Amino acid sequence: MNISRRTVLQGLGASLALPTLDANLGLNALKQSAAAPQRMAFLFVPNGINMDHWRPGAPGALPELPGTLKALDGVRGQLNVISGLAQDNAHAHGDGPGDHARSSAAWLTGVHPRKTKGADIKVGVSVDQVAAQRIGDRTKFRSLELGCERGAMSGDCDSGYSCAYSSTISWRSETTPNAKEVSPRALFERLFGDADSAMAEQSRDLRRRRKASILDFVLEEAKTLQATLGQSDQRKVGEYLESVRDIESRLERAESDLAARVLSGATIPAPGIPADRGEHIRLIGDMMVLAFQADLTRFATFMFANEGSNRPYREIGVTDGHHDISHHGREPGKLEDKRKIDEFHVAQLSYILNKMNSIKESDGTLLDNSMIVFGGGISDGNRHNHNDLPIVIAGKAGGRLPGGRHLVYPDMTPLNNLYISMLDWVGVDVEDLGDATGELKGLF
Repeated sequence: MNISRRTVLQGLGASLALPTLDANLGLNALKQSAAAPQRMAFLFVPNGINMDHWRPGAPGALPELPGTLKALDGVRGQLNVISGLAQDNAHAHGDGPGDHARSSAAWLTGVHPRKTKGADIKVGVSVDQVAAQRIGDRTKFRSLELGCERGAMSGDCDSGYSCAYSSTISWRSETTPNAKEVSPRALFERLFGDADSAMAEQSRDLRRRRKASILDFVLEEAKTLQATLGQSDQRKVGEYLESVRDIESRLERAESDLAARVLSGATIPAPGIPADRGEHIRLIGDMMVLAFQADLTRFATFMFANEGSNRPYREIGVTDGHHDISHHGREPGKLEDKRKIDEFHVAQLSYILNKMNSIKESDGTLLDNSMIVFGGGISDGNRHNHNDLPIVIAGKAGGRLPGGRHLVYPDMTPLNNLYISMLDWVGVDVEDLGDATGELKGLF
């Protein structure tokens, strides 16, 4: 078998891209982490944060993490907690109520959205799409837009603002939001089914009837490939295929659980959506990681929930709605429930980051060659403020980004300054992005 940088195993309606192998790169490239692809992802949480348990103390080294971020201890050396950044264009600026819609619309654009509940929506191009439009053609998918809650793209979702603003953070143009994929099964088939093949649907039906793995359809090519590889590459391919099979097994369990709940008459989420929110986030996160590992894409957005979401978190004992809780009024019970939700989200982030950090690549790990932003467009949900936003960035940016730091910037420093710096890292030079005033000093 010919081994190229884009080795793909083909089968009946299946197309399984493999991670970059040592055999792809050659000895000199193996010594340079810069030879690995450079990835960016933006992971969004709504309704603000209980900042009392989020914010580290003094700027500088992070000897320990505050309570809400404790789950990230395992990757603390690859973590930067950033304070002082703002999305000023999420503020009203004369438009009255609608902070939730503005916060998600402006989070990756830095642009004030037009207040409308009609079809004339307008904001700006998001940072992920600036990168995707410039260099996204290097991969099968220019970008991935992911989430855990479906959302309408029309209608009034927040004080006269279109639902499109609350349901997406990725904007292909100033008037065109990117709809996100929330179904783990649909995402799996998109990534690993051969969408260009007339056999794809037949393959999916055959797998369902036989309860077979997609790996069964590429097994012969996998065996042929394994025989040509060195020990390190054999281990890498084996671990990758094992991860694919693990995701399939979890999808099957989630779908069986949903079928059982339907038969019992229980309330269920949308078809194909796991009942357990943590497992939903982890499944989508695992497939995002595999897409990075196989270089199917280098840019992704992932909304853990839509902005303004009022979903309860019964998995952790929180029975009131998230949005209602975020308007805590300093009430101790609501503040405690908000802390629990924040910690739950950070625990899912920890799962994703540790998975990326366990995948060896070049002379480092997948996380080493990435920049993963986690946070939201509201700081304190009760105040609806858009300054001093909760922002964490993980990964080493191919060795350029030191970790284990709390970086503190002057209040109202544009969040888009961070994005300008990230775009520069992946080789995309832009003169302006939203309200950016330049690169974020002291980041690299």
